[in-house]
Amino acid sequence: MSKGLIRSLDRRGTRSDMSPPVARKQTFRDPSVCDRCAAVYSAKVWRRGRRLDHVMMDKAAWVICPGCAQAASGEYHGRVLIEAPDDTKRDAIAARIANVERRAQTTQPERKIVSSEWNKKTLDVLTTSQKLAHRIAREVEKAFHGNARFSWSDDDGTLLARVTCARPATRKRVR
Repeated sequence: MSKGLIRSLDRRGTRSDMSPPVARKQTFRDPSVCDRCAAVYSAKVWRRGRRLDHVMMDKAAWVICPGCAQAASGEYHGRVLIEAPDDTKRDAIAARIANVERRAQTTQPERKIVSSEWNKKTLDVLTTSQKLAHRIAREVEKAFHGNARFSWSDDDGTLLARVTCARPATRKRVR
């Protein structure tokens, strides 16, 4: 047997089941419903928008999902700092961020915004996942002609994304 074949058969350090990480952290009864966001845990996956019939609702355990628990404790894995040069973009930026969060939660309700605060001309957004922070930064960069820079922490793996929105262009009159 060749070394490559021997190494391919070595399965040390791999997990035997292909369950998602959230299913391995805590065990929830199937089905479970989150008290706060109404996400449904079924078949080892949290989903939003599933409807349970009356028989399943009677069997369901009412718990707090990992995303809501993480948001309540203030724990975050992604941070986005958005610099807006003028105050006119504040509402548009906040609306864009809410849309990105809503879109992400349809398939993965654990991805939530922990907090979002304006400090002078900078919006500080904390998220429960790196992926949501990355999506927010990319969408704001696209929508407002900005520039995004990303850095991941070696200590805990959190993502810090800095987005600088472009200043409004001034038009020169040609005579």
